[in-house]
Amino acid sequence: MPCTACDNGDISVDLKSETSNWAPPTNSRYKIQLPKPNSPFSQESAPPKMSAPSRFYSIVLILMSLMLMVFCRPEWSRDSPRTPRPLLQKMQSTAPSEQFSNNGLTDVVQWDNYSLIVKDQRIFLHSGEFHAFRIPVPDLWFDVFQKIHAAGLNAISVYVHWGLSNPSKGVIDFDDWRDLQSLFDAAKAAGLFIVLRPGPYINAETTAGGIAHWVTSEVAGQLRTNASDFEAAWKPYINAIIDVTKPNQVTEGGPVIAVQIDNEYFQSDPTHGAYFAQLEETYIQGGIVVPLTYNDPGQGKNFINGTGAVDIYGLDSYPQGFDCSDPETWSPVTTNYHQYHESVNPSQPWYFPEFQGGAFDPWGPNSPGYDNCFQLTGPDFQQVFYHQLWASNAKLISYYMLYGGTSWGAIPFHGVYTSYDYGSAIRENRALSTKYSELKNQGLFLRSTPSFRKTDWIGDSSTNSVNITNSAVFGTFLRNPDTNAGFYITRQTDSTSNAVSQFKITVSTSEGPLQIPLTTDAIVLNGRESKILVTNYQFGSDSLLLYSTASILFAGTIGPRDVLLLYGTSNESSEASIAFTGTPNDFKITSSNVQFHNSTSGPYTTVTFLQGIQGLITIWDSNTQLVLFADSDTAATFFAPVIPETENAQGGLENYWQFGSNRTTLVGGPYLVRNATIQNSHLALWGDLNNSVTLTVITEPTVTSISCNGMFLGSPLNSSDSKGFFTTSLQKRSSIQSIPVPQLQSWKFSDSLPEIQADFSDADWKLANHTSTNSPFKPYYGDGRVLYGCDYGFCENIVIFRGHFNATGAEKSANMSVNGGEAFATSVWINQDFIKTAFGNSSNNENILEEIDDVFTFPSGSVKKGQDNVITVIYDNMGLNETQGSPETSKSPRGIRGFKLNDGSFGEWKVQGKLGGYTNYPDKVRGIFNEGGTFGERSGWHLPGFDTSKWQSRSLSSGLPNQSPGVGFFVTTFKLNIPDDLDVALSFVFDNGSQGQAYRATLFVNGWFMGKRVANLGPQSKFPVHQGILNYSGTNTVAVLLWALEPNAGIDPELKLVVDSVIDGGIGSVSTNNPAWSPRNLKS
Repeated sequence: MPCTACDNGDISVDLKSETSNWAPPTNSRYKIQLPKPNSPFSQESAPPKMSAPSRFYSIVLILMSLMLMVFCRPEWSRDSPRTPRPLLQKMQSTAPSEQFSNNGLTDVVQWDNYSLIVKDQRIFLHSGEFHAFRIPVPDLWFDVFQKIHAAGLNAISVYVHWGLSNPSKGVIDFDDWRDLQSLFDAAKAAGLFIVLRPGPYINAETTAGGIAHWVTSEVAGQLRTNASDFEAAWKPYINAIIDVTKPNQVTEGGPVIAVQIDNEYFQSDPTHGAYFAQLEETYIQGGIVVPLTYNDPGQGKNFINGTGAVDIYGLDSYPQGFDCSDPETWSPVTTNYHQYHESVNPSQPWYFPEFQGGAFDPWGPNSPGYDNCFQLTGPDFQQVFYHQLWASNAKLISYYMLYGGTSWGAIPFHGVYTSYDYGSAIRENRALSTKYSELKNQGLFLRSTPSFRKTDWIGDSSTNSVNITNSAVFGTFLRNPDTNAGFYITRQTDSTSNAVSQFKITVSTSEGPLQIPLTTDAIVLNGRESKILVTNYQFGSDSLLLYSTASILFAGTIGPRDVLLLYGTSNESSEASIAFTGTPNDFKITSSNVQFHNSTSGPYTTVTFLQGIQGLITIWDSNTQLVLFADSDTAATFFAPVIPETENAQGGLENYWQFGSNRTTLVGGPYLVRNATIQNSHLALWGDLNNSVTLTVITEPTVTSISCNGMFLGSPLNSSDSKGFFTTSLQKRSSIQSIPVPQLQSWKFSDSLPEIQADFSDADWKLANHTSTNSPFKPYYGDGRVLYGCDYGFCENIVIFRGHFNATGAEKSANMSVNGGEAFATSVWINQDFIKTAFGNSSNNENILEEIDDVFTFPSGSVKKGQDNVITVIYDNMGLNETQGSPETSKSPRGIRGFKLNDGSFGEWKVQGKLGGYTNYPDKVRGIFNEGGTFGERSGWHLPGFDTSKWQSRSLSSGLPNQSPGVGFFVTTFKLNIPDDLDVALSFVFDNGSQGQAYRATLFVNGWFMGKRVANLGPQSKFPVHQGILNYSGTNTVAVLLWALEPNAGIDPELKLVVDSVIDGGIGSVSTNNPAWSPRNLKS
């Protein structure tokens, strides 16, 4: 509505009906959603003819609208902005002929000292990290990508996991959820570029830093060097990466615009540079023509020049560190980013391949948890630290992580647990957060501001280049050399300060220097806050903003009008000096919180936004221009979806801002706006609701009808004074306010440690008789045999060793050293008698214990004199080390590093891990990291369809029979019936979130290893499980592998399924790929 009351949300037209609830349809993957043929408007047809009742209803609506217009008819007043004078000049100079650099292989991606130039367009690469392997449901990738794109970002950074894609020598596996082509297609459909980071080493808090496990045991040469056997190991994998990436480069219409060489490494060792050179030569010979990049872990000047130098150098930075224990304690911003860039690679754009987007959380009872990590790197951190990056003149930025996901199975390295939520803007269960809202504010500003893609660093407060009246405030001045647009980035001088600081600043404008604000007392920084003040700012096609102390959410063109949406907190004042244009429409501003001040010179009107503004207010509404202001909370609800163009779009990039379309509409209110299309004057919106809201749409004046998720909502007001405005209420359907989920009951149980029984035969197990190892971490003691699980192909999860000896009667104990990594455990039996469990440790990265060395004293009467006796050792491999200081640390010695009897010696040692090891594991869909070596896992008891009818009934909360130590399997099934048009987040919760019981558990959901519970240490007790792993429309199987660590410890685990959130929307149906049980040959 054109009146101020409507703009403030005081009046809205409710066009809802029972049939027009916000209800997303089921849709196919990666398609831009259009009205369905049976919806009120299909893409082929005009609005349908109305029946007589419909015509009557429409006439009533029109009459109501006319009445509202009469009562709300705006009048001119002294408080309204005056009719603008003609502009005296445009504030845009002609840019000189620009010279760009490239790698000599393509000019499609070029660069200069400012930014990337892609297809002759300068871009600000605004990106976030995403790992497909941490969400093994390809349908959900598109959901995450739509959310990233909706936040205004234009790219993702993607690690590829060598160990998952090349599980054994000679085997390349890009099937199912490892399929890179599906990833590329989803990113392209969402309008996102990709910086591909395939390693071979990726770090990423994953086992061996992503190096394939077979490589850590089979390659004698030093990892991550130019050693010939290491090169022979990685080259087939990298060539496979090249094969699928080559046709998906941006030069071929695909999304890949750069490829990173390895990860965070040092050039000081000549073998490292030679290794980089090998990788670069392989990529180039294979046909990769996009730039090759690198991410330096610190300001070390690595790979800028010399052997192995890359095309574009970047710096990783995590200024807050990774201790989330006290999220209110900040580190200061890094102040020398710009100076470092200018000193080491001034001819290249300033690139941050990884800037802190959260933090990982370690094992232990004192670990703070990911909510603390979210708080440590929350919206205030994003504003202060991300703006500081902008102040350093960085134009390529990627946040690690933007979506963290789940380190299911054996993905994590030993220092982290299953959740990889990372405190990210998009949480593990794909929920949006307040960090997402702040990121969207920044993303839409950057997308809206072409002049920011090319700026010179003029100076800051330390160089006396910025004149601020309060020394407690620090400013940096950037200026576009072509348009003279200026950007003053301000923060507290002490960036950790929570003080309230007020200041004025002298800015350079086309009207001369001005000390602003002019009409209010001061600009305010409320503690940990940063504000960007713009000058000489052009928006849309022909509009000018002399300066603004209010923030810019959106600036651009909607239809024939230039549109500007400013915002600020409701308890602060701000101002903007704007050159209003065009013939004003008939509107009136009645709010006393908006004041207008005419300039004595120039075409500008200064608008003051006083405290107390809430909602959306129209400041100027003409045939050529629309200027709006909103409080920060209201602004956070707005999206500006890209409307794809069918004409003038660059081939293959129809969904990309700048390349496929600069067409958009503003939509306020929903939880998420996924996309929008305009066809035949009909605007079709698609998105999600989490609450009932007022929908506000600002669109092209030619739009005559609007639908949401295929449901007709109504028509925008199309009188001459209000074209393109639409408001209505959207109701979250009452029928979905709560989704019931079943209780987990009717458990079936079977013992899963037959290895300790007297009649168990390990004749088919591997003989552990190696006397050498490629690990530099040699055995401590023994008889020369190497008992490392990886050396026998068993490098993931639980592994079991059995040591035989013929007893003389003098044997009283065994001394053993067992290595499993942080937070591991090892339980030991002699024959059928339990000896004890020994524990690794970690408590918030303190008191770390990766291995134990202990005496295991045999219980009285347990040794059988003159007979074969067996010591059974079960240990949990928590993942291999990353390359911490040395590339060889990933050859972790998981297993038994020392063994001896107090008297006598061992005979045979046998070993068993997951069925088939890493060469012949049976479950090719779920992959190499999904199973461990317990009998139940080897037999496939965790898989859907395994027959447990002959098992005993036993509740999970009863623990193992007789409260004995050991390993058992609990299995149950349950059904779900959740509609496709809902996005419901579900989690499994152990013990109501409590810690301390002496057990470990593996959670399998429909055969997928979705959680490792270490109850004695914690911290994780809640395990989100994605739709697609869970079958929302059928039967689900949940299995718990329970490892009781101590006898008579009162172990009584509880497990329940809970609903985390219910979103009205989503992407529609999500396919499942959960192969069922089939008979297995346990001798394989």
